[in-house]
This record gives sequence, structure tokens and C-alpha cells, in this order.
Amino acid sequence: MNTRTLLLAVTLLFTVSPSLPAQSASKAAAKPAAGRPAPDFTRNTLDGKPLRLSTYRGKLVLLNFWATWCGPCLTEIPRFNTWQTKYAPQGLQVLGVSMDDDAAPVQKAARKLQFTYPVVMGDDKLGEQYGGVLGLPISYLISPDGKIIDRLQGETDLNALEKRITGLLPAKKP
Repeated sequence: MNTRTLLLAVTLLFTVSPSLPAQSASKAAAKPAAGRPAPDFTRNTLDGKPLRLSTYRGKLVLLNFWATWCGPCLTEIPRFNTWQTKYAPQGLQVLGVSMDDDAAPVQKAARKLQFTYPVVMGDDKLGEQYGGVLGLPISYLISPDGKIIDRLQGETDLNALEKRITGLLPAKKP
């Protein structure tokens, strides 16, 4: 079973079975807890440049796991593009991890969405490092010292998330 089929099946399970707690499927995989170091990884960006998470130490990182077939994911990306441009001078770095099985639809989406931040291809191994990526989108806020601040799963209140991010960034210099 490929990653897309598995993620789609789990997403449908939670959509059809609202009585199940949203986090129950991922309890089997140990999720990195708040305050713990974010698992480091190295992947090539869509344009072939190596990206290593730990090189972003000193910045507040929003690490977003998404896929081209995920509606809520595609809703978040334009806001993440805006935040990358708006808050990068204060120390925000958005990083995208596509969980698509193939790079072709991601390349097509990249042309349409005009990412202002790096995007890498993810896989089951990377997903497992982050406790299993079942049900997208999933984002992690990672502190400048490389520790996980929060894990956000599913549709997120983007206004509340922006307030949280701006509260974690250093004050804007006049």
C-alpha cells in the first residue's frame, strides 16, 4: 500500500468515525513530545539543493507535512507563503514536507502555489521520525534551539497560529 493510499484511508476513517479520538491512530507511534529535540533530517529540495533541518537553528521553524491531494493542506499554503515573506526578517522559517508518493504532482503544485519557502519530499521513514504522519496536514513549531514547541494536526485555526508565531518571534525592530 503506498503512502498516499494509507494517508487517504486514515483520513477517511477519522472523517467517517467521529467518535474516535483524533490522536488514537498515532498513539502506537511515539510522537516527539514538546520540549524534545526535533528529529534532524537531510533531504533535497524540489530544486535539488540539500536541506538539513538543523541548519535552521536560531530560527523559529514551522515544519509542515502536507500533500497535493489534501484540501486543508492546500488552504494553508498561501498563508504559509505570506508568513515566510512577512516574518522571515524576524526569524521565522517555514519548511514544507510533501508526503506525496511522486514528485511530479508536487512540482506541478509548486508552479501553481509559488512557494516562498523550501519544500522537500517526505516518505514513511521521515514520517515515522515524527511519530507517524497519519492524517494531514500536520505541522510542528520548532524553537530556535531545535526543540519541539507544539504539534498541530488537521485543519488549524490559522489566525490563532499566526498570533502564536508572532508571540514567539522577537519584537520587530523599529
